[in-house]
Parts: sequence; structure tokens; C-alpha cells
Amino acid sequence: MSAPPGAKGAPVTDRRELVAYLEAGTKPKGDWRIGTEHEKFAFTRDDLRPLPYEGRASIRALLEGLAERFEWTPVLEDGRPIALAKDDCSVSLEPGGQFELSGAPLPHLHATCREVHRHLAEVRAIAEPLGIGMIGLGFQPKWRRGEIPWMPKGRYKVMGDYMPKVGSLGLDMMLRTCTIQANYDFGSEADMVKKVRVSLALQPVATALFANSPFTEGRPNGFVSYRSHIWTDTDPDRTGMLAFVFDGDFGFERYVDHVLDVPMYFVYRDGRYVDVAGQSFRDFMDGRLPALPGEAPTMTDWADHLTTLFPEVRLKRYIEMRGADGGAWRKICALPAFWTGILYDGTVLDAAWDTVKDWTVPEMERLRAEVPKHGLATPFRGGTVLDLAKRALEMAAEGLKARGIIDLDGLDERKHLQTLYDIVARGTTPAEVKLDLFHGKWGERVDPVFEEFAY
Repeated sequence: MSAPPGAKGAPVTDRRELVAYLEAGTKPKGDWRIGTEHEKFAFTRDDLRPLPYEGRASIRALLEGLAERFEWTPVLEDGRPIALAKDDCSVSLEPGGQFELSGAPLPHLHATCREVHRHLAEVRAIAEPLGIGMIGLGFQPKWRRGEIPWMPKGRYKVMGDYMPKVGSLGLDMMLRTCTIQANYDFGSEADMVKKVRVSLALQPVATALFANSPFTEGRPNGFVSYRSHIWTDTDPDRTGMLAFVFDGDFGFERYVDHVLDVPMYFVYRDGRYVDVAGQSFRDFMDGRLPALPGEAPTMTDWADHLTTLFPEVRLKRYIEMRGADGGAWRKICALPAFWTGILYDGTVLDAAWDTVKDWTVPEMERLRAEVPKHGLATPFRGGTVLDLAKRALEMAAEGLKARGIIDLDGLDERKHLQTLYDIVARGTTPAEVKLDLFHGKWGERVDPVFEEFAY
């Protein structure tokens, strides 16, 4: 979230209003867009430390520099910049200072890549004179949790207090992970259902292709995507594969019923975050929050609560793909290329559904559990996830070819899949490439990762 939420609007007292809120995301195909979000770790080049909020080489200096030089509008909390806004984009902060661009909803992947490159150029222009670097990885490879500075956002204090009560790795998720995310529209409830089911089933394939978090505190951690593993012990109420999505009655109403009972974190009132952690939105609608007795929520409260669920695929007024580690700059364009090809062509989406529709929930849960450790080598039905990845890439390419959107060089959107074809041809994840370097020319040191893979 790029800015503090609000509490404007009429009270919401009827569950049907919440269902209607999600239904309002339905759009005709001609209005479907692609949204891409990517996080990266900022560090000081002289000592590789994560940036503090204040100081010369700091998160605040980055935000203020971008605002002044590139005409971003600062978003303030308690008088301090905690995000930036411009047009339909925002720059925001994760709890440990992970620097995020939430991109605009764009019509095609060529525009997405232009947005990515423009952001990189702007960040470099501010960061380099300050001795700041940026790197895309799924997990902070060097520093301990206690060495990561917290960002001054009120919601993170509430979340940080609650996380250790429901899982052992929630604070690591907040402070030491980065992801790439792609967001998609739907044309009807049935279209939403099919897209959510297909993307949940195939999310472990994306996790394997983008697996890029093999180090913890300077040593191999036994995973190719430790970031993905972290979500398995963060908060069982708000994470996971959402098995009910594959039930026959899944739709907007069923998702609303699920969200109503997921514990809340906070309610934003009068410029402050009210800690209601552990209490349900259903209780809120009934006026039974001890911290706000008798008060009913607004639709803004509902929109805020939807952002605090963290399943592998998240439904809001659009659908979010959440399975990928942060990675190299080229891979930022590759993630939306992968999902756009599969989700935005009806024939390919049907083919993807035919591929996964007989997968059982236990099989999908097993994939979700094993891919973070074994990546593309994870066994599945007599083959491996590498086999699934090859088929998924074929489908993605078919979908992008059918879209037929050509850039100035005469190439269609399939060009953005190339980095994934390279991974499949090699048969190993980005994490395994880094592990080979660690055990080889890096001399079992992780510091070189900041030099060789920085943006």
C-alpha cells in the first residue's frame, strides 16, 4: 500500500455490499490491463548494509530526490515521506525499506517494460551519487533480521507486533523478502474463477522459474526460494493455496465469506492505526470491535483489509500473482509476460485449465511445499516441474503470439519470455546459478552477489 488508508464513505452493514465491491472489478476484454509491481533491496555500496530511513544515503533521501527531480508527489505520514505518487503509479516502502514500484495498469508488455526501464533510470540518477545500489533477490542474503531498519509506517508496527503470535517467520517476510507481482483483470465471475484456479495451480511453476533466494546470513539456506518457504510459516489464516477455490461453489460470495473471517490487523481512524489484530471483519460489521465499540466499517476499511491477505493468488478488484521472487531486471518483464500469455487469451486459458483441472488439492499442496526446496527438479506425476514449466511457457507464447502486439523493432510480446526460455534450457533456477558461483569463484562468500547482480 502506497499511502495511509482512510475511513471515508458510508457505513457498510450488509455482506452483499462487499460482494458487489468485488463484482465491480469486472471489465470488458478491451479494457483489460497489466499491472506490474516489483520490490528491490537498497544498500550502501561501501559496506552493503540495508538503508536506514534517515541520513545522507537513506530511504528518505531516495524518496525526496525522486520527488524533487522527477516530479513525484510525496505521500506523508506523521510529516515524513513514506511513498510517492504520479499518474497511476506509486513508489512505496516495505517494512525493511524494500523499495517498490507499483506500476500503472498498462495495455501491453512493451509499455510495462518501458515503465520498468524509466523507473530504473530515475532511481539510478538519485541513488548513484549517494553511493546507493539496488538488487533484486527473493531474500536478503547477508544481514540478520535485527540489522534491518524498520520503516516509519504505522501499519508495520501493528503487523510486527502480531506476526510472532501466528508464525515463526512473519518478521522475516516483512523485513527480508522481495517479490515481483503481476495483476490481471477479469471479464465475469466465471472468468475470474477460471483465472484464479489456473493461476493457483500453476503458481509453483512460476515460483520455480523465478526461484532466487538461496542465501541466509551469508550461507546457503537449503532452499532455492527461501522467500516462498517463509510464507508457509507466516500466518496460516491469510496465506496458502486456498483449497476452497477448487470447490464447485467458488465465486465472489465464497471469497467474501473467507475474507470476513480472516483476522484483521488495523483500522485507520483520525490519522492513526487502531490495533485490532486478531479480530474479524465480520465482528467489525456487527459493531463488536472492543477498540471501536459500536462502529461500523466503511468500504475503504474493506479495501484495506483485502490488502492484508497474502495467499499465493489474491483477489481484489483484480487478480494478483504472488509466487515469484525478486530478480534480475529482465525478469521483471518476464513475469507479466508469463501470466499475460496464459490468462489473457481465451483459447490458451482453456488449454491451461484442461492441463490442471484434474490435479488434486493434495497434489497442488505438495507442489507448493516442495518447489521452494527443489525448484524445477520437484517431482510431479512421473515428471518434474521442469516439464510443467516447458508446457506453461509454450502456452504463454501461444497466448502472446495471438495478441499480436508489435513493438518498434517489429517483435511481439514473446520477446519478454526469453529469459525464461534460457532458464528452462539450462534446467536450473537462478538460485542454483548463484549457488554454483558461491561454491566456485566467490569462495563461499555472498558479498559478490551485490557486485555481480546489482541493477
